[in-house]
Amino acid sequence: MPWVVQLPAEDRSWIGLILQAGVKSFIDWFRHGESAAPITAEVFGAAPRALAGEISLEQTVAMVRLSIVVVDENLDEVLGADDAQVVRTALNSYAREVAFATAEVYARAAEQRGAWDARLEALVVDSLLRGEGDETISSRASALGWDGSGHVLVMMGGLGEGSALEQVRRIARDRRLDCLCAVQGDRLVVVLGGVDRTGRPAGAVAEAFAAGPVVIGPVVSALTEARVSADAAQSALRVAHGWVDAPRAVHADDLLPERVLAGEDAARRALVDQVHRPLVEAGATILDTLEVYLGQGSSIEGTARTLFVHPNTVRYRLKRVAEATGLSPTNPRDSYVLRLALTVGRLHDPSL
Repeated sequence: MPWVVQLPAEDRSWIGLILQAGVKSFIDWFRHGESAAPITAEVFGAAPRALAGEISLEQTVAMVRLSIVVVDENLDEVLGADDAQVVRTALNSYAREVAFATAEVYARAAEQRGAWDARLEALVVDSLLRGEGDETISSRASALGWDGSGHVLVMMGGLGEGSALEQVRRIARDRRLDCLCAVQGDRLVVVLGGVDRTGRPAGAVAEAFAAGPVVIGPVVSALTEARVSADAAQSALRVAHGWVDAPRAVHADDLLPERVLAGEDAARRALVDQVHRPLVEAGATILDTLEVYLGQGSSIEGTARTLFVHPNTVRYRLKRVAEATGLSPTNPRDSYVLRLALTVGRLHDPSL
């Protein structure tokens, strides 16, 4: 078989021992029947567990099939036609037992590998949440199949029932996303790689979480920076219930007002940088118009009378607000965010 020739000498010698053990095991099995030693132990017991990682299940099945064929072809010459027929019948039964034994060996190896991967994955996620984003973390993530391309974000929410982790991995695989996930208490933490700058398509993973809020942290450029996204997602998850009409999967930055009210200093700075500062840079006229508009109960006509301008001028200036901040003053939620940003901005710098 071509692939055998390409193996290292040590692995080829192990294959030889497996084949010898297989023939000997058949003789013992034929002689003693059910009282013979288990085939798994007799045939595969001599080989190291690491061999299952070097030789695939498909290759092992092909090797066993070829060995059975060679034995069958030589029975007449070794035993004679009469005895060979009896042994050939037994060989067919033995082949079935060897097939089950092969499956058992690889199933056990996969189970052990899966348990180790789960522990390593939980360790990597925990290290990322603690901010240990060094090259060691990257190499461990690579061992778990992390590709490393694209942007990264962290999602958090309640732990769903059943195989939530497997569902997360399935959805991520269907969307061609890198995925690391772990359970922390009653909370499910998911690290996704390969998302775009807006975080898409992370929202699709939300269905794997339990009922309740699911928070998507801000996008970062690399896995080693995942702590930034995780911190924002964690703080946002604590206050997500404050926004009654929040979408099922809500971005942490969309919960900046609730995070500010909860006393988070990082959220306060983010609200100033993302909302108040762009308004200041847009000009005093735009900022004043927004102040008056919010003070007039979101009335365009009332704002126009107060500022002695045409209502269309007010509409134009409000459009400039939306262009500068991405928030529309005519939207109730955006209006709330803008109002809070103005207050926080004045407290941050009273001269503005």
